[in-house]
Amino acid sequence: MLSYEFMQRALLAALATGLTAPAIGTYLVQKRLGLLGDGIGHIALTGVALGLLTGWAPLVTAIVVSVAGAAAIETLRLRGRTSGDVALALFFYGGIAGGVLLTGIAGSSAATLNRYLFGSITTISDSDLLLVSGLAAVVLAVSVGLAPQFFAVCQDEEHARVSGLPVAVYSVLIAVLAAITVTVAMRTVGLLLVSALMVVPVATAQQVTRSFRATLSLAMALGVLASLSGVWASFQADTAPGPTIVLLALAGFAVAAPLGGMLRRHRRVRAPFDDSGTVEPHEHEVDHPHQHGPGCGHRAVVHGDHVDYVHDGHRHVPHEGHYDEH
Repeated sequence: MLSYEFMQRALLAALATGLTAPAIGTYLVQKRLGLLGDGIGHIALTGVALGLLTGWAPLVTAIVVSVAGAAAIETLRLRGRTSGDVALALFFYGGIAGGVLLTGIAGSSAATLNRYLFGSITTISDSDLLLVSGLAAVVLAVSVGLAPQFFAVCQDEEHARVSGLPVAVYSVLIAVLAAITVTVAMRTVGLLLVSALMVVPVATAQQVTRSFRATLSLAMALGVLASLSGVWASFQADTAPGPTIVLLALAGFAVAAPLGGMLRRHRRVRAPFDDSGTVEPHEHEVDHPHQHGPGCGHRAVVHGDHVDYVHDGHRHVPHEGHYDEH
């Protein structure tokens, strides 16, 4: 596979996409805007059609239009009376309509858009690869460099605003980076599937991690794994690279979901305390037929001046004829 130059370019483009899409997707998931990438993808469709109409490079016009659309969506959400999902829907449908209309005016058929809608990673040229690599480097540098600020804004906008952070600036910047990421992934997985690569690796990482930084790092690693293995599998099986990449990412989530559930249950049994080390609030167990004591079969844990017994994922402590659960 590596003996073909077009496959070498494809693997490099897949590497750039696998790193950048989950990197910015982590912040979108944290803000509960997982579908923003999908909306921007449809806006970028208008940019592609504009490039076909004017004769400019579609990748360049897609960047300009998608960045402008992403900034407009975030501005409407922050300052207007339109909620985030409604603003997204407006640009979502407008992007589709504009793309189809301009493509028809340009004299191109709908089939012309297929390589942008579903990706065409094997047709990436040297100039495309250079532009994609440069954009990916910018997105990664900003996403990682401003991780604390971005996390604060995504976690709680009000708290970030009170702390003195320019919430509007960072929110728009995240949206702009998402728009650039969409154009980076446009030729890899396509505009219709780019949102999946921005969300699925993040959702997979969240199943087994407990901190934001761990989620960010693991999501990027999973994105690279899905992208590179998807290109390899598509070459071996002669399938479309974009859908193959996304399906492999979804397969990773299918494996991680039950594994994450097992890990969470194990953590609750081993240490049913929060991260600060304080005990969770006690709940009165009215009906608890099992009598805990030495040799009862449940793990005993010394806790202060008494002994807790681990039972059903909680710690039970004898208290005046009943059991408290915490």
